[in-house]
Amino acid sequence: MTTHPLRLTRGHDLKDSLDQLVLTEGWPAAIVLTGIGSLSSAAIRFANQETTELLTGPFEILSLAGTLSPHGSHLHILLSDRHGNTCGGHLKPGSIIHTTAEIVLGILPDWQFQRTPDPGTGHLELRITRPDSPAAG
Repeated sequence: MTTHPLRLTRGHDLKDSLDQLVLTEGWPAAIVLTGIGSLSSAAIRFANQETTELLTGPFEILSLAGTLSPHGSHLHILLSDRHGNTCGGHLKPGSIIHTTAEIVLGILPDWQFQRTPDPGTGHLELRITRPDSPAAG
């Protein structure tokens, strides 16, 4: 694993910026090791919901975690408002950075992450392969 620290600035879409970085760099698999900062708005899909909620901040990013691939990402975020109330869920496009986002990614060059349909869940789920293994064919 190699690491890639980055800082995103005001006005950038957090999820779109991370997804675009993976495509630009050609990384087959990456994970978020840490992520903190602030958002002016947060687009979150809460647990077991079909729709995305757009929340107006500002919010502190307490934690960001997940997997990234050229085939899509799965990111969870935990936020707090100005009163310290917290909420979290699936990070969606439309989460706009307020002042900054400091993120460290782990790049996994020996692995490949894909998103493939899972008949059990009905969603695109993570498929992990090791391209250099004999079974990878």
